[in-house]
Amino acid sequence: MRINKELCINCGLCINYCSVEAIVEEEGQVKIIEDECTECSACLRAEVCPRDALFQPPIDQIRYWRALYSDTLIPFPDTGVAGRGTDEVKTSDVTGKFKRGHVGFGIEVGRPGVGTRFSEVEKISKALAQLEVIFEKDNPTTALIDKKTGAIRKDIINEKVVSVIIEFAVPQKKVRDIMAVLEKVSGEIDTVFALELVQRTEEDGSVPMIKELEELGYHPRENGKVCIGLGRPVQNKVVK
Repeated sequence: MRINKELCINCGLCINYCSVEAIVEEEGQVKIIEDECTECSACLRAEVCPRDALFQPPIDQIRYWRALYSDTLIPFPDTGVAGRGTDEVKTSDVTGKFKRGHVGFGIEVGRPGVGTRFSEVEKISKALAQLEVIFEKDNPTTALIDKKTGAIRKDIINEKVVSVIIEFAVPQKKVRDIMAVLEKVSGEIDTVFALELVQRTEEDGSVPMIKELEELGYHPRENGKVCIGLGRPVQNKVVK
């Protein structure tokens, strides 16, 4: 994103609409710190500039990755979905991806006000790769990750985005190991992340991983997202 200085009156109305605080006022001049801008287009879409001084110039292929992981209206080429994760993480849709006895992880790195660079995401993906997790193939981030090492493409490693989601599923017996790794890496990264765990309930309605997380000292909110089962997994449909 850029500011047309010939039109800008330095009113500062756009500053509060930047999701990563890349728009600043210095010595009475409003400016965009280009290396901090994630190309999310939130400031432009808000239409708060009284002089229409904000504009989006053509961006190169590398900077396009910033927009792809920051502007929620841009669909990912591989998935066709304008979102950073699969349906399980975003909407709790019923697709049958998770089996009983397994736990799905969604790790959303960065958020408005903070953001993240792919180099910070890589610290997490590398740590997880050491536990031989299988990254979710339908998540767009997985295409950027070396499945064995967890390394992320070097050409975009320093690009800044609003957020990135890492997804994978493991047998419940590995939850303690995963949580230990995430606890350790949380002190090594220069950003924030939110953790979502997904598990199918047992026949009695219980969620087995809740007790295990509580034993580890965590206080999960089991009512964060609840799918009440109005749908049915596609693979379980009976074809006549």
